[in-house]
Amino acid sequence: MTDRHADSAVPAVEVKRPLVSIIAPCYNAEKFLEQAVLSIFAQDYPHFEVIIVDDGSSDRSVAMLEALQQTYDFTLLQQANQGVSAALNHGLKHASGVYVSTPDLDDVMLPHSLSLRVNYLEAHPEVGAVGGLIQYMDTAGNPIKDQTATQLRRMNFDDILANARVSGAPVTLYRMDLLRQANFYDPAIKVQDFQMTLRVARQGVEIHVLPVIITRYRRHPNNLSRRYKTLLDADMRAIEPYRAHPGYEQGRAKLVNKALKYAVVEDKKDALRLLCSIPLKLWDRTTFRRVKRLMLHW
Repeated sequence: MTDRHADSAVPAVEVKRPLVSIIAPCYNAEKFLEQAVLSIFAQDYPHFEVIIVDDGSSDRSVAMLEALQQTYDFTLLQQANQGVSAALNHGLKHASGVYVSTPDLDDVMLPHSLSLRVNYLEAHPEVGAVGGLIQYMDTAGNPIKDQTATQLRRMNFDDILANARVSGAPVTLYRMDLLRQANFYDPAIKVQDFQMTLRVARQGVEIHVLPVIITRYRRHPNNLSRRYKTLLDADMRAIEPYRAHPGYEQGRAKLVNKALKYAVVEDKKDALRLLCSIPLKLWDRTTFRRVKRLMLHW
């Protein structure tokens, strides 16, 4: 039988938790950044540093961040506009964490976001990075829909390349040593998610995605996912180093299919060009759906 009184007399041993570097790029985020910053500092994980890198904002973002520094302890760095990958590289030069989180300043991190992912990586040293699910919301913060999953998703490099899978930057916690070995981000690739998913997994580790919502993702007209030409260019640059890999052609077809979702509505001539770039042997159900949608919008 346990003696509760005896247990309570034993002094608690403080467990040293690994430092997490939260590096948040900022570009013209004045409408949403205060809520985003508040959500970062509302984490139930206690041991983190925050580095915000303003990427040449032309709105009131910098002034608002300087005002928020009176309340919240974070480092504010500034650079001329060079894109999110360059901004993250700038922040990484000043980071000292064991793990790295890269939230966007128009989203909202849920309080358990860091603790859940840190605990998972601590318990699974063979895993290179871990992500989670998101809840979509509109510009006013109203929920739209939730991502759903019933089990853990495991991804290795072959799977990521051939199926164009990605662990989103706002929901992924990376091991700093793997980011260093990957030489951080390629600043010529203006999108950070896919290139780093590939660069981490290429080192022979798996990336896992937990079936738990950890971030609220804000949908608005400026989302990069809606600028399909920019995103497709970044995706193609990200897979270019792996052209000799057996999964390259299939992965390329998957990326073109993703771009066609918007191209068939926004630029029909470009959509035809993209369709012709997919070898017939790699057409799948998604491709035929894109063709059908293109015909409906012609």
